[in-house]
Amino acid sequence: AIVAGWIGFQAILQIALPGPTALGAPIRDTGTRLAYKLNGHLAFWVSVAAMGHGWPRADGSLGPAPLSRLYDLFPQLAVAACALSLALGLALYAASFRRPQPILAIPGSTGCAVYDLFMGRELNPRLPLGLDLKCFCELRPGLIGWLVLNLACCAKRRELRGAVGAPLALVTLFQGIYVWDSLYYEKAILTTMDITTDGFGVMLAFGDLAWVPFTYSLQARFLVSRDPDLPAAALVAIAALQSIGYLVFRGANSQKDLFRSDFDAAKAQGMRWIETASGRKLLVSGFWGAARKINYTGDWLMSLAWCLLTGFKSPVPYFYCVYFAVLLAHRASRDDHACARKYGPDWPRYKAHVPYIFVPGLF
Repeated sequence: AIVAGWIGFQAILQIALPGPTALGAPIRDTGTRLAYKLNGHLAFWVSVAAMGHGWPRADGSLGPAPLSRLYDLFPQLAVAACALSLALGLALYAASFRRPQPILAIPGSTGCAVYDLFMGRELNPRLPLGLDLKCFCELRPGLIGWLVLNLACCAKRRELRGAVGAPLALVTLFQGIYVWDSLYYEKAILTTMDITTDGFGVMLAFGDLAWVPFTYSLQARFLVSRDPDLPAAALVAIAALQSIGYLVFRGANSQKDLFRSDFDAAKAQGMRWIETASGRKLLVSGFWGAARKINYTGDWLMSLAWCLLTGFKSPVPYFYCVYFAVLLAHRASRDDHACARKYGPDWPRYKAHVPYIFVPGLF
């Protein structure tokens, strides 16, 4: 009930809160561009305010939510999220056979039922009132839920120890900035492979609603009952690593978004590119002249900073940065194959301009 209620609350915010409308990328075959309501940033702050001051009390007043209870119920909530993800994936798979047939995603329409269920058959499943299920789940319940679970860990540690402590406070701050960034720059997701190419099935539903909040909060949960005993100098160094990672991540993504959305402004800033036979342009300057996936490098540096805040007494919290490195490497490989098909002989020419993948001079 808690997980379903949280998802319902986020859906109400998505529908009810004001926000500008943006058009997504042209859909394959039809060229249609779907409209998306962008109010994720406002939903983020409303959610945070609700957790801090909007929880109903028995006397009818409002106050802070009993967040430490979420820490106590963590295993049950994780199981419920997994079950809801599977149920959503099954429902979406069944709905994809309706008539008239919706636009299907190529990766999820192979004819193999199990594989298609996992990958997702329908490209853009939507509910009435303009609720795009894939875009909604990508950014709202899981991402904001991740921050809420971190805040629950802070509440539990303060309950047990009397204070949150610097490492847990920094983990919550750094990961909160990451969640905020995703929602502040919500429009950027509309051109990602998840939205433009992949269907919405069990894989994305599980990743969005279960894996992200309950796995990415691992460092915060670890620090509730453990002290890493990090000196102040170590905390400063980790904060510097986080800052470098964020500057690379945000700087690269902002350049890419500007290049895609306002070419004239990008040109005025001196960005350079190469033309391709497809008519598309490939950016070869700035961050993107240094490495083809340099935004992934910044992303991973931040994940390492979060793990380092847990100290070196256990390898368990480092699962995240190891897993994330594998995930990003797989994404880079997948993108390389997709772009090779998309751009043909222009892709090797682009790779000659930008030979490095993640780190200039190394990979």
